[in-house]
Amino acid sequence: MLVVNLNDLNDTDRDIKSDTWRSRRMVLAKEGVGFSLHDTVIYAGTTSTFHYQNHIEAVYCVQGEGTLTNEETGEVHELRDGTMYLLNGHEKHTVRAETELRMACVFNPPVTGREVHDENGVYPLVTEDADT
Repeated sequence: MLVVNLNDLNDTDRDIKSDTWRSRRMVLAKEGVGFSLHDTVIYAGTTSTFHYQNHIEAVYCVQGEGTLTNEETGEVHELRDGTMYLLNGHEKHTVRAETELRMACVFNPPVTGREVHDENGVYPLVTEDADT
């Protein structure tokens, strides 16, 4: 059993920050459960573009307002408390946060915590060694 308090992750290697968002990783690949779970905050007034070519991501908005744009189709969706989106086709997408957005994010395959978005917003596929 794993029990994690979000605040215990502050300023650890599971607390990843950028200019537009902060993601605290509650479950990572090393837990060996087949997915990772992140509590992500996207800062008010910011725009972030992501493209997960190597991962499927499900995102559940639990706070805030903004928009999600599918960069492949131009389709725009409202984001607010209670909205979920699934990137099951590896869609390149942009999130615009009108207010601070708080999201619960699940990745498959799970992230290790060592991934860094490249210039296109892509995470590389990083796996855990068998002995980690």
